[in-house]
Amino acid sequence: MKILMFGRGVIATIYGWVLQRAGHEVEFYVRPGRAAAYGDAVDLDLFDTRHRVRGQRVVEKWPVRYRETLKPDHDFDLIVLSVPHHRLPEATAFLAPRLGQATVLVFGNVWAEPLDAIGDLPPDRIAWGFPQAGGGFGADGVLRGALLPSVVFGTLGQPPTDRERAVRQAFREAGLRVKERPDFRGWLWVHFVSDAGLFSQGLRRGSLSELAGAARDLREGLLAGRELLPLLQARGLDLRRQRGGVLLFRAPAWLTAPVLAWLTAHFEPVRVNFAAHSDPDAEEPREVCRDVLAEARRLGISVPRLEAAERYFAPAGTDRA
Repeated sequence: MKILMFGRGVIATIYGWVLQRAGHEVEFYVRPGRAAAYGDAVDLDLFDTRHRVRGQRVVEKWPVRYRETLKPDHDFDLIVLSVPHHRLPEATAFLAPRLGQATVLVFGNVWAEPLDAIGDLPPDRIAWGFPQAGGGFGADGVLRGALLPSVVFGTLGQPPTDRERAVRQAFREAGLRVKERPDFRGWLWVHFVSDAGLFSQGLRRGSLSELAGAARDLREGLLAGRELLPLLQARGLDLRRQRGGVLLFRAPAWLTAPVLAWLTAHFEPVRVNFAAHSDPDAEEPREVCRDVLAEARRLGISVPRLEAAERYFAPAGTDRA
């Protein structure tokens, strides 16, 4: 399969590496001028848990191929679109007239109605998924992160199409287990508010990395997520269909927070993932929190912990002290 990773972010890079190692032909689309700035290789320092629970460390310089233009008559079979949710409208608008014959895998957070989020992209050309990997590029340019053994795919209430099955097969060929979520809209929204709960406390501490091992702050993040469950119901979500996703927030926080604290401090793949999110100016956590808070206010849902943290995710240029 010929695969185009849209951008060279953390998720695109990790899964591009995995897919290429499985024998697929992988390129990265980047903005004009970025290829020269990035150089012809990526320095990787990853914990790969596909075959070992505690992970196998991979340190290598991975040669990559970039392109800075995308014509409508390209021959890519799959375009992997993993961008911050607030950049999705821009990305889909760019891809719509340049789609060719490719399937687009929307591979990340979505807070809008999914079919609205894809703009003018044809719904029958879309596959929906979510990564189970994370990390960050350090000041030295090294991508440090972790890859979990599974990846999440889902549909919007219909069986997977032939295109969607082909995308799943590509990830299986890369040694990843596929977890299916038939109500993917609901799964995405539960994940989004869970991010907002944890991000609100990470931003309060300075970055998500500061939550590693911090049981008290993780407890507040879990409780902030619990306060957001009524918001999902107000949006029309049936939480009974998302029991697994909301279990962490409905369980006693005094019990779950210490477990999370231990995992983030001592289980290497999780620890590395948290440690890599150390940028105090990262915009995506702020955008997630702002969008969730705006929706809660629009629907009249009380979210006191998110509101209490609001000054920490205020727009750039405002006083966050």
